[in-house]
Amino acid sequence: MVKIYSISVLLAPPSSACTVLSNASDLSQFSFYQKGSVAEFMSFFARTVAERTPQGQRQSVQENNYTAHVYNRGGAESLAAVIITDQEYPVRPAFSLLTKILDEFTAKVPQSSFGNPSSISFPEIQVYVTKYQDPTQADTIMRVQQELDETKIVLHKTIESVLERGEKLENLVDRSNALSAQSKMFYKTAKKQNDCCVVM
Repeated sequence: MVKIYSISVLLAPPSSACTVLSNASDLSQFSFYQKGSVAEFMSFFARTVAERTPQGQRQSVQENNYTAHVYNRGGAESLAAVIITDQEYPVRPAFSLLTKILDEFTAKVPQSSFGNPSSISFPEIQVYVTKYQDPTQADTIMRVQQELDETKIVLHKTIESVLERGEKLENLVDRSNALSAQSKMFYKTAKKQNDCCVVM
């Protein structure tokens, strides 16, 4: 079953930390007690891959059962968008959706408000999370298909290939001030469960 968990629009200035400007999620499949930790981890994952995607590029990064599709459009606005899905969600509709979101975001949200994310109102992002759970809906917005076909999309098999040499996601999670102790424990527990259940 294909699933969108989260969509984020981020301010992604070159060589500095990303700021989430707008995001929405569908965490209905998680228990009440897991939702807070999962939401924190999704936000952390989105910022991490956006910061490590060069301006003007797209890439897909897999971590456990999730795939983050990121488009760092760059330009004068320095915007990036990230959609976190399960591994079955098709790549082409994901990137079409990211392009559409960034176009609509720049049309509706003035750049002058980027410095104060709490003042930004972009309710359309929640509509995208709901409507595009079915990737065939996203396929109807394929006006950028030719552009995507001409652009190389890099699929990294693990998030480790996006991180700097010698850097590990576990270490980033441990050092992160953006994650609570509960979210860090949730990540470690999920990682252990996934590691123990690999079929050889």
